[in-house]
Amino acid sequence: MEFRAYEEVEIPSGKVTLKGDLVIPETARAIVVFSHGSGSSRFSTRNQAVARYLIQKNFGTLLFDLLTPEEDVQYQNRFDIDLLTTRLADATRWLAKLPAAKDCAIGYFGASTGAASALKAAALIPSVCAVVSRGGRPDLAADSLPKVKAPVLLIVGSLDEEVIVLNRMAYEELGGEKKLEIVAGATHLFEEPGKLDIVAALAAKWFEKYTQPEYVPG
Repeated sequence: MEFRAYEEVEIPSGKVTLKGDLVIPETARAIVVFSHGSGSSRFSTRNQAVARYLIQKNFGTLLFDLLTPEEDVQYQNRFDIDLLTTRLADATRWLAKLPAAKDCAIGYFGASTGAASALKAAALIPSVCAVVSRGGRPDLAADSLPKVKAPVLLIVGSLDEEVIVLNRMAYEELGGEKKLEIVAGATHLFEEPGKLDIVAALAAKWFEKYTQPEYVPG
């Protein structure tokens, strides 16, 4: 496979610079930006596994640290959804201006608390084409849910009972096209054999559908 971009990048956001890994296949028409859960980073093994699957399906991916190492030491920053939303929005705007990303649609993949910042950022940036949440906490973005117009896929493990309840409540508040997928036999982190593969396949199918020209905003 040939690539337009395959590099470590630095993303400006306010007074800080965030490190990330950007991969864009030569013929990709969309890029998925990952929003990690609390205490995680661009080195999240689960998100990296999903990213590898998406790259095989000809999607670009951007995994980046929403917090600097110094900020991550302060535990409360990991749950500062407004701060994380600002970082994700800044990364999205930076990516949209990148020559290698020209004419590419942009989607979000949010995990755990990262799903909240993905949904809030999607409400702020109408050009975002789709959002996928893995074991997410969309309830933490409650005030923004009716404003999200991008199609949203919520993926939850069947054994993650408390998060299922929170996702069902959030589902009712979402303002655009939406779907809730419950993966049988999976817990919160989808650590069981084959369960993360199901998540990756569901995400790819969602992004494939909503990055078609007839769906992309604008």
